Amino acid sequence: MKGLKPTMLALCVAGAAPAAMAFQPLDEISMGNITGQAGVTIELETRLNIDRFIYTDEGSLEINDIFVGGANRTDMFSEMNVNLVGQASDRLDNIRVNIDIASDGDAIINLLPLSFNAVDFRMTTGAWNLTGTDGSTTIMDNFQMDMLIGSGTIRVDTATDTLRLLTDIAIDDMDFDIPFLAMGIRDLRLTGADYDLQAPQPLRLFATVDLDIFKGANAAGTEVLAIEMDSFRADLSIGGVLIGGTSIGSVMLDDLAITNTSMRIYGH
Repeated sequence: MKGLKPTMLALCVAGAAPAAMAFQPLDEISMGNITGQAGVTIELETRLNIDRFIYTDEGSLEINDIFVGGANRTDMFSEMNVNLVGQASDRLDNIRVNIDIASDGDAIINLLPLSFNAVDFRMTTGAWNLTGTDGSTTIMDNFQMDMLIGSGTIRVDTATDTLRLLTDIAIDDMDFDIPFLAMGIRDLRLTGADYDLQAPQPLRLFATVDLDIFKGANAAGTEVLAIEMDSFRADLSIGGVLIGGTSIGSVMLDDLAITNTSMRIYGH
């Protein structure tokens, strides 16, 4: 303000006073009309690579060469002719995330495809190694999973302090090796329990995962991480079970039902 002439300063002050008087405080109704009532939408496109993930207790678990992205395929569930043409890439895309805060304070995160198609997803890893003072053992290797995600919802309920995770998934192909047992799994598929290969229907393709995650008590009465699943139903098939590099046959689990499942997770 050193170089500002007194006349100019007076004009600025005089002009500022009426401008300040023009601002009126908003009442509650007016504030309610402008506070994010439409929520937030995020269109997501990403690809994730991790060279190595290490969990250390006394020894360590190492997971190498982790990739998360798109399946880069147009032939997912070929018997149903899922139309993924135009969206095949190695990026996790075709995702819209809607974020809303309900009037009761609940946070709602809703994941759904941008187009009518499902979201194609691929995860691969290299070796899973257990390491310690006695050396290293590879417990899993060559993991690859191609799947479709139909939808997903995360809801944080303020009345019960519960996070509910609800998602629809279908695994088209999963392969992995278990080197320390000389075993391998090929062409694992998971679909909804009512999915019929002879009459495939998109609405029956997905298996629903419904989890409640909250703070609960373990057997000793200590507050810990609690996960509960009321019911999970699916059809699961394995195209080949390998022993010593040779297939010993296939496996089919028709209408697999996992019910009344409760877990308490804590350190020891």
